[in-house]
Parts: sequence; C-alpha cells; structure tokens
Amino acid sequence: MGRWAVLLVGFLLCSACGGAASVQSGTAITVVAGENFWGSIAAQLGGSKVTVQSVVTDPNADPHEYESSSSDARAFAEARLVILNGAGYDSWGQKLLDANKATNRRVLNIAELLGKKQGDNPHFWYDPSYVTRIADEITSDYKSIDPADATYFDQQRFQVKAQFQPYMDEIANIKQNYPHVPIGATESIFQYMAAALGLDLITPVEFMDAVAEGNDPPAGAVAKFQSQISGNQIKALVYNVQTSTAVTTNIKSLATSHRIPSVGVSETLQPENLSFQDWQLKQLQDLEAGFKSSG
Repeated sequence: MGRWAVLLVGFLLCSACGGAASVQSGTAITVVAGENFWGSIAAQLGGSKVTVQSVVTDPNADPHEYESSSSDARAFAEARLVILNGAGYDSWGQKLLDANKATNRRVLNIAELLGKKQGDNPHFWYDPSYVTRIADEITSDYKSIDPADATYFDQQRFQVKAQFQPYMDEIANIKQNYPHVPIGATESIFQYMAAALGLDLITPVEFMDAVAEGNDPPAGAVAKFQSQISGNQIKALVYNVQTSTAVTTNIKSLATSHRIPSVGVSETLQPENLSFQDWQLKQLQDLEAGFKSSG
C-alpha cells in the first residue's frame, strides 16, 4: 500500500471514530425531556456530564393540553438526546421530531421501548419497574453518546439507585402492610402504581379512562362508582390534582361526606424543584397516612 493510501485509510478511521453518535470529551450532552419527571431522572443519571431541559413543567396545568412553542422546536433541533413519554401523551414532541430529522440525535420513546402503543395507559412513570428500566436505558444512551465517560455514567446509575431506595422501600412497605386494600381513583393515572402496591383498584375502568381522555364517563360507570363510595367499599380515593371536572369534583365531595380520605397525585413534579423520587415518596406517604386515618 502506498504512502498516500495509508494516510487516506488513517484519515477515514479517525473520521469514523468521531461519528455522529459520540461527543467530544468535555462536552456536556444536551438532553431535552418532554416532561420534568423524566427530566429529573435524566439529570440525576447524567450528573455534570449533561444539561437537561424539560418542556412540560407547570404543576397547575394539564400536560395533555400542552402546545409546543418555537423555543421547544429549537431545543429539539439542538438536542443530542430527546426523551419522550410516547403513547400519544406528548404527541406534540413527535411532531417536532418529524419536522427536524437531525442525524446526530438519539430519541428515547419510552412507550416504544416498553412495547406500548397509543390507547394504552401512558402514565408509565407510576410503574416502579418501568422507571427502573427507563433509568437503565437512559444510562445506556449516555454511554453510547459519550463512551469516554461510560464509567462515570455507571457510577451515577449506582448512586441514583441508592437515592431511589426510600421510594422503593415505601412501595414494599405498603404492599406488605395493606395487601388488597380496595381504593378508588378518578382516572387511570394511578393504575400502574396500584398494581405495584398490591392494592385493589375497584373503580369502573370506563370511568377512569373517560376522565383521562377528557370525556364524560358513562352514566352507569358514574352510578357504580358513587355506589362504591356510598357503601364505603373503598379505603381511599386517589385523584389527579392537575385535572378536575364537575364529575370528579362531585366524586371527591361524596368521598369526603363518607369520611373516605382523598389523596392527591399529580402528573408532573409538585413542587417543581422536587426530585422524581422525593415527589413519588411524598405521594405514597400521603396514601399510607390515608389508610391509617380510615382505620
């Protein structure tokens, strides 16, 4: 092989090493998360090696009604990693991706990773097993984008697992001490967590799904739910603090009149500055307190 051919091969090899999938050493990975609960996890896993921007953060708004802005479009265009919930929950984000086909950007669509589709319950962050899987996947993505810092990202994953332990311990605590306790819920946001806790969520599915989709629940489902509450068949009512309708407000009032504790949960971090695990832990502790008060 001639001298110039050797140089050419060397140049091509070096170019391949610096491909679109990796970043230069010392350069932080730019991450955009559709929602701040995923953004919180991504920031903790990335530590000083990433910068994370979350799009949906308003604790007083309904995330289902979010409309993207031009600044969101710029953020998506410049990101090395975009994290979307998927399953129709943040369809605005998919539209931004479709409008900008960046070749050096990785996309983590959580619904696709979990084998979920539009129409399935999209509240994946309320399933602790899913959260663990997503944390592992984010770490894997970081290592693919910045292989030089793979050891650092492994260390971050180990630390985050330890920081999540109180949250996991409270899940185990409720599951052990309140097996098959019947609860109600105004919508499907808590379905995954109820299953993880070993609780019996007895609210008609038609009621929860309708409210989650912004529709009026069927009259029969409303009547059955009201009967469950009036008959004190549930030990707690879980409701979404970020969405309310006349029907859910009446359900909550009915529960109060029958001395059934109501436990609020939210779709995004509340308050915004809490970490994912502290937010979830507080809600679980509120639920346990509700069980204790109901006797």
